[in-house]
Order: sequence, then C-alpha cells, then structure tokens
Amino acid sequence: MDGTTLIDDAADPRVEDFRQINDQPARRRMERDEFFLSEGWMSIERLIDSGHGFRSVLLSPSRVRRFLPYMERPELEGVPVYVAEREVMRDLVGFDMPRAVLVSACRQPLASVDHLAATSRRLVVLEALNDDENVGAIARAARAFGIDGMLLNPTCNDPYHRRTVRVSMGEILHMRVARATRDTWPGALDTLHAAGFETWAMTPDAAAVDLWHASVPDRLAILLGAEGPGLTPEVLDRATTRVRIPISPAVDSLNVGHAAAITFAAVSRSTPDTRPTDPTRARGGV
Repeated sequence: MDGTTLIDDAADPRVEDFRQINDQPARRRMERDEFFLSEGWMSIERLIDSGHGFRSVLLSPSRVRRFLPYMERPELEGVPVYVAEREVMRDLVGFDMPRAVLVSACRQPLASVDHLAATSRRLVVLEALNDDENVGAIARAARAFGIDGMLLNPTCNDPYHRRTVRVSMGEILHMRVARATRDTWPGALDTLHAAGFETWAMTPDAAAVDLWHASVPDRLAILLGAEGPGLTPEVLDRATTRVRIPISPAVDSLNVGHAAAITFAAVSRSTPDTRPTDPTRARGGV
C-alpha cells in the first residue's frame, strides 16, 4: 500500500514504540531518553523541521492518503510507515483511536543549565508542574512571545510527553530545554543569577510587585509553580523579585498556562522582536 506496511497483529514487535500510550509509568520505562511520540498533523509538521529524527510512523487506514506526501520528504527517507486497522490499533495503543496519526521520534539531548544561561535573554522556569497540557500550553506561549528556553526542575513533567507535544502544537520541539538535577535544585537559579539574570517568582501574594508596574530587566527568568501549591518557599526565597498578575478579587487565581502567557506578553512589550519572519508560519490564530 504505497510504501506502507500493514500491521495485523498488535503483538508485532515492529510497532512496540506505540504500545499502551496512556500508561505513563510504562511509557517512561520504555521511552527513557531515547524517543517520544508525536500526534496529529500540526505537531508532525513542526517535528519535521525540528531536527528530531523519525523512528517510525503509525497510521489508521483513513489517514494514509494525506500522509503520502510526507513520505517524499528527505526527513522520512527509510522511515517505516505502518498501518493498522481499528481493532489492531485499539489493542496496541490501549484505547479506541480510529483516526490515528502517530510518529515515534528520536530525542535530542537536553541542553545544560550553564549553556541555557549563557545563551539566553528570556527563560521560563517550571517547578513541579504535573499537568502535561499546562506544560504544552506554556511552551506554545513561550515560543509565541520570544522566550529563548525552558528550565525544568527535577520533578517537572516530561517536556516530550505525547500530550505536551500535541497541546504545544509541536512548538516544544523547537524550545531549548534544560532540566536541573536533584542535587542542583534550586541552586540552578544561582547559576542564572551568576549569568546576569533576574528571576521573577510569579505568585498571587498581594505584597508582590504588580506585573504592570514591574521594570523588565535585560535578562529575565520567569518562575512558575504547579497549580495549587505554586512555587516552593525555597524558590520564592531565591528569586530576585516576587511578581503578581492583578486580577479581580472575585477570582481566586489563574490557570498557570494563562498566567504564563499573560506574563510573557507583558515582558515582550519591552523586548524588540528581532527574529526573522517566516512567511510560511504567518497563519495566525489564537
């Protein structure tokens, strides 16, 4: 079938990369630092020009025709493209997925904290975020507003989880990401300070500096914590400034993804955008 391979048995080892994709502990053991899954057309477009190499592709029969032009791209030369009927797909991935477009891709090594600090002006730092969709939304907003990279603490979710990649619309694949180790957190913030960064701890604390009146420094790292607990006291104490988004007193708080986007937008107003314009990406949309 047009260069594709039909899979008629969910136990076929050739599609092992796609097994039980909602079983997160099993996926972590399986993927390790070797590969990740990307889902959907837009994230695949972003994957092609991200530098992450393809391992294999898994499609539902109804998705083959649209995928055929991708098979002519040099990035997919020699990459096996598998097709599975609905029942086989369900037994393989662990749930009903009648319109599957899945890619297994090679992970690139994460950046080091030192390298990120030395080569960036704007960073976002995530502490203990445990929701893949929030991480994906933050990555998408970070790319939209010119954030140079993302630093994760040791317990933050995998930046290349399938849902994170999907919600970010593939933009996480173009973010430089570093992860601090358990013995370097929260000391990694001191690495940023030594490189000339100021750090803003985002908090609802009424005593914090109002975002609209905060003076944006030349080098800035924006610190965000998990919904509910927020940033830990150790991180709050290390930050150079505590900053709040002024909201109605009738509302308790904002979703962390929304708070991140608002903060990035506010910061970007004082940061000239010198990035080259890519006319192929001027599709807009919110």
